[in-house]
Amino acid sequence: MSPELDTLRSALLQLEEEMRNSPTRYASLLSAVHPSQLESAKNLLNYLILRKTDIQELQESLHEEGLSSLASCESHVYRQIQVTLSRLGEEVRPLDPCSMEFGSKKIQKNSERLFGLHHAEWPSSVMVTFDRSFFDEKKYVEKLLQNGMGVARINCAHDDPNTWTQMVREIQRACKKTGLSCAIHFDLAGPKIRTVLLQKGRESGKAEIKVGGRVWLSDSAKGFTQKEVVVSPNEPGLIQSLKVGERIYFDDGLIRARVERITKKGAALKIERISSKKPFLKNEKGINFPDSVLAISSLTDFDRKCLPLVIKLADTVGFSFVRTPEDLADLRSEMLKLTATPPPVILKIETRDAVVQLPGLLLESMKEPCFGVMIARGDLAVEIGFERLVEVQEEISWICEAGHVPVIWATQVLENLHKSGIASRAEITDAGRAAMAECVMINKGEHTLEVLKTLKDIAKRSRALKVKNRLIFRPLRIAESFLENN
Repeated sequence: MSPELDTLRSALLQLEEEMRNSPTRYASLLSAVHPSQLESAKNLLNYLILRKTDIQELQESLHEEGLSSLASCESHVYRQIQVTLSRLGEEVRPLDPCSMEFGSKKIQKNSERLFGLHHAEWPSSVMVTFDRSFFDEKKYVEKLLQNGMGVARINCAHDDPNTWTQMVREIQRACKKTGLSCAIHFDLAGPKIRTVLLQKGRESGKAEIKVGGRVWLSDSAKGFTQKEVVVSPNEPGLIQSLKVGERIYFDDGLIRARVERITKKGAALKIERISSKKPFLKNEKGINFPDSVLAISSLTDFDRKCLPLVIKLADTVGFSFVRTPEDLADLRSEMLKLTATPPPVILKIETRDAVVQLPGLLLESMKEPCFGVMIARGDLAVEIGFERLVEVQEEISWICEAGHVPVIWATQVLENLHKSGIASRAEITDAGRAAMAECVMINKGEHTLEVLKTLKDIAKRSRALKVKNRLIFRPLRIAESFLENN
């Protein structure tokens, strides 16, 4: 064997040994997962082992020698290492049972459990966000089903229990009429961190601001003048979690501020950037705290009140703003108080904490037979920075594939087409990537049927050309951080 091949063999044997020993090293983690999730949990841990270090040179050398470069091995990583070693004359037995076929079938089975069988001629499932306006046109829900809707999303942050129940009944009626199936997905509202103007702009619902100006975060208007911009974050106890220097974003990241000082009255913020055409801070706009550790619960009192009805009606439950494995354990505990067989949970990854904690969240979720992940790119982009969204959404996708976890690609899919009837070039490309996920979610808009028709065409073309070309693996901080702490 040439020196080059011997070097490759040694590097692969080192990885093989670490993966072979991982079930013993992580025995406590593996003992907690559901028996049906054991192989998936092992593969997830082995993938984190592969991705914690820089193997780019190893991959390039393997490729040059005509061997597997380990790209696209997410669903069967240890098996791929073993097979590659066998090509180098190393006898590695027994072969890991988690093969490429095993991983593919596991993801498909989990997807069908969550989303049902996707419609004919559709390569993936489609989740449509429901709106009251769907009831205005007769047979509109039937048309949605006939054009590919396989999952109906009901957002508990909007409307009320009576409306949610009406929506479910209409979906069931349309399913019976068309003979088509549709899963029901309920998103829990989560913490409603929204702007509430307390002084200036309170009556009109908007306050003019300027770069370099000051905005206050406070739970009360007491101590402020009518000329000051004072905003309540609508969540008690949140302001006490802030520290000087931390960034705060308003209105989907259009306004950036930074904490200047903390006083008894509240937190003084300096406006650093205004990206909207009109310099106004408005009521009911989202607030993001990417640098802060917030002392608020991901599962709110409102969520707990909604759970009895949600569990009764839902096929899957979306956990909004989940951040830690403890959050998930809290939700599971609440659901088990209501039923012995709660619906599967969809983890909505929309915070920086959730990205960092993703491996732990997946392993905690694996205590149940089935679950999924939604890449909620709206808040996530604000939390991690828009420039990092491309790499982070891919990292989430890879790690989920390693755990055989179905992924929902969400937020602003064909958004321009949905709102205006005309798609931009960039969002067509984005929709092509979205079609690689097990499910695609579309938001509310006036052109839902047109979006479904366009998405179907894009999905068919994209899937036909699907080639996962990831030749080089730089280290993933997510993997390194998890393994360092476990």
